[in-house]
Amino acid sequence: MKYLIFALWGLMLAATSASAQNVYRIQPGDTLAIEVLEDTSLNRSLLVLPDGTVNFPFAGTVQAGGRTAAQVQQNIAAGIAPNFATSPTVFVSVNSVSIPRTGETAVGPDAINVYFIGEVNGDGLRPMAAGTTFLQAIAQSGGFSRFAATKRIQLRRTDPVTGTPSIITINYRALSDGAEFNRNIILQDGDVILVPERRLFE
Repeated sequence: MKYLIFALWGLMLAATSASAQNVYRIQPGDTLAIEVLEDTSLNRSLLVLPDGTVNFPFAGTVQAGGRTAAQVQQNIAAGIAPNFATSPTVFVSVNSVSIPRTGETAVGPDAINVYFIGEVNGDGLRPMAAGTTFLQAIAQSGGFSRFAATKRIQLRRTDPVTGTPSIITINYRALSDGAEFNRNIILQDGDVILVPERRLFE
């Protein structure tokens, strides 16, 4: 009888959790756990960026902010479908994380906010110490996914005074092979490091 009660309690909790997932609207700073039944190499946790998007292999940039897990699940499944012989089975669940939300600053008086997008294992917002260099930031990113195009990583920066955006393309593969890094780039608050998806035969 005791086991039956625990089993029923577990089913009730699961049903409650599923119901909450269906009504909860995803916010920047939340973490999405994404699983693809047909290809487990695509399974990953993604942080929803301040603009409400996530980047998923084959699906590209997917809007998550303001949507439910079920809606994001449908969008990702539709985005990756052309790469599968049959319709892929995608599961998306939401886990809230305690990181600064949009408009908030990183913890600590000397910290800066740096954003990682794309084919990194730890994408999203990462507070870092002022004076952190590009290579030091990469070392803290959690590494690249197997889809990463490491020959053309982008450092995207917006001038805080003029609002003018700039893009610096960096060949990390060459650096890892021993090439000299002519510019020891010091990161600034709000910098975005974008690691694009590798093209076919790249």
